[in-house]
Amino acid sequence: MKKPILILIVALFTITTFAQTKKAGNEILYFKAELACCRAKACNALEADVKKIIEKNYPDGKIAFRQVKLSDPANSELVKKYEAKSQSLVLIVRKKKTEKSLDLSAVLQDYTKTGDLVKLEKELVAKINEALK
Repeated sequence: MKKPILILIVALFTITTFAQTKKAGNEILYFKAELACCRAKACNALEADVKKIIEKNYPDGKIAFRQVKLSDPANSELVKKYEAKSQSLVLIVRKKKTEKSLDLSAVLQDYTKTGDLVKLEKELVAKINEALK
C-alpha cells in the first residue's frame, strides 16, 4: 500500500515541477563547474546573487533560474549549444514556437571584477526586459 502512494506522490511532484517549468518558458541558465573549495565558494556566491536577482525581479515565474552542471553528461548538449564554460550565464526566451538566447556572461564577468551588486541587478534586468519585448 505504501509503495503505490509513494509512486503517486513522486509522479505528482514531477508533473507539477514540469508544468511550472513549461509555464515559465523563459530561463536563465547558470553553467557551473566542479571547482576546488575556494573557487567553489565564490562560484556559489555568484550563483546565489544571480538567483536572488531573478527571484526578486520576476516573482511571477516569468523567468526560471536553472543551474546546469558542466560535468553532467545529461547537460552536454546545452554546454555545446551555448559554448558554455564555468560561470556562463545564458537567457533563453521562448515565444510561441521560437526560441532565442542571449549570452549574459559579460555582465557576470564585470560583476566579478567590480563587486557592484546594484550594477549587476540593473544590467541583468535591463537586458532581460529588452529580450522579453
